This record gives sequence, structure tokens and C-alpha cells, in this order.
Amino acid sequence: MNPLILVLVFIVTSIVGYFIIKNVPSLLHTPLMSGMNALSGITLLGAIAAVGLTLFAVESDVRLLGQILGGIAVIAATVNVVGGFGVTHRMLKMFDKKKKPSKS
Repeated sequence: MNPLILVLVFIVTSIVGYFIIKNVPSLLHTPLMSGMNALSGITLLGAIAAVGLTLFAVESDVRLLGQILGGIAVIAATVNVVGGFGVTHRMLKMFDKKKKPSKS
């Protein structure tokens, strides 16, 4: 597939995604964030698979570049997943009922 088409698809989906998320009411951000964390986990699996596929590259330069970019993708996806679940956990703690101190 032509790399220019892939870049164009990435740019268009990024713009459409921005406008969709911008119009989401704040009440729905926590459930939406949980769903996106699950999708980020799938992205992490894809990044790991991409690094694994570079082992079959013919040229050593291509293999090295693929492993470096794949490693960066794995790190970025991991940070995204861990940070997203951390923020979601903090947001859900805001809805916990506060226990009143017992009078003894």
C-alpha cells in the first residue's frame, strides 16, 4: 500500500477523532476513557507484534530501524495504558462515598 495514503488516513482520522472527543459531554469522559484504555491495550499488542515481525526483515538496516521504532511504540503504548488506567482510577475514586468517622 502506498505510504502517502496511510499518512493521509492517519491525518484524517486524527482530525475526525479530535472533533468527536471535543463534543463529548464531561459526564461521559470516564466510561469513554475506560473503553479507550482497552483499545490502547490492543495497540500495545500491535506494537509488540510489529517488533516481532522485524526479525524477519532481510536487511539489517531495516531490521534495526524497525526494532527501534517498534520499541518506541511499545514504550508509548505502555505509558498510555498505565496512565489511562491511573487517571480512570482517580476519577472513579471521586464517586466513592466518604466514610464518616464513628463516634465512640
